[in-house]
Amino acid sequence: MSESEVLSITKDLINRQSVTPEDAGCQEFMMNYLTDLGFKHQLMNFEDTKNFWSLKSATSSEPVVVFAGHTDVVPAGPLEQWDTDPFHAAEKDGYLYGRGAADMKSSLAAMLVASKNFVQDYPQHKGSIGFLITSDEEGPFINGTVKVVEELQKQKQPIDYCIVGEPSSSEQLGDVIKNGRRGSFTGFLTIKGQQGHVAYPHLADNAIHKSFKALDALANTEWDNGNEFFPATSFQIAIIQAGTATNVIPGELYCEFNFRYSTETDHHKLKAEVETILNQQQLDYELSWKLNGEPFLTAKGLLLQASKKAIKQVCQIETQALTTGGTSDGRFIAKTGAEIVEIGPINKTIHQVNESVKITDLDKLAEIYYLVLKQLLSDTD
Repeated sequence: MSESEVLSITKDLINRQSVTPEDAGCQEFMMNYLTDLGFKHQLMNFEDTKNFWSLKSATSSEPVVVFAGHTDVVPAGPLEQWDTDPFHAAEKDGYLYGRGAADMKSSLAAMLVASKNFVQDYPQHKGSIGFLITSDEEGPFINGTVKVVEELQKQKQPIDYCIVGEPSSSEQLGDVIKNGRRGSFTGFLTIKGQQGHVAYPHLADNAIHKSFKALDALANTEWDNGNEFFPATSFQIAIIQAGTATNVIPGELYCEFNFRYSTETDHHKLKAEVETILNQQQLDYELSWKLNGEPFLTAKGLLLQASKKAIKQVCQIETQALTTGGTSDGRFIAKTGAEIVEIGPINKTIHQVNESVKITDLDKLAEIYYLVLKQLLSDTD
């Protein structure tokens, strides 16, 4: 039996060593495939990052349903710990192994095949199908989706619905989809004291000691209670650095911390609350910030309905719409006002050695995408 087209494309993409921000020809492959279906492309490369936007319309231009994803992958890690070559797709015991198998080259393959099957079955479909693809999702996310969205907004290109191919499933395909994500806000804090000899503490000011009350207060503050879609905002200290030797009182303490925050607050409020706590301790400090992404949510709408219905039809299960996990490029696309869901394979092995995807899930994922397109862009229920 010949292998399915989704499996074949996934293998081809895995075999391209596209470690972020490299693309290794993945996007050229995708654009060539889409060209044959009548898609028109715009290259939107920024510095070291390759991006493309593709669009195909039939009888009308709206609504616009977009597939969004990334061709870049994280590094393979210790090669000796892999059972197979991470950049040579390998089948074993019903699974396909390779870096990017689950995150997210199988989703890209499923998007392509779903689009092909849909435009062949419904050549006079309403609206448009778009592809927004970057090679910067696993990297610093500076020159990827965020800039493509900015350019599309300048062009007044609408996006009504967006399916992001991130690996959303937990135990089986379709059991979880993401209908939102928490915001991410990072603080870079330096608390200043006075360096000195440990034998002469009266001549020094220990930056570690004076930080304790403030950091404890930050760690134990209840920022909000969350809501029906999001858990309570989380504050976590990730890095603390101080000191040079056991006989030297440290004059500075450096700390990095991160908020994963809900729609009950915003980064302006969090910034103000942190500064209030630090000021209450009368600290000499420097503090800078990086907004990694604001929270977004698709609480209801046609895309969420279509996604749940498609998964029920293909997988015979009721899906959960959750906002758990890290960030995704959906946070940038949300600025367009689009309804957004993330639908993808099981995420248990992503970023791990021996990353894999269940082979039988590949065609099912393409079928889910196809049925979502059918519900949104055809007049057939």
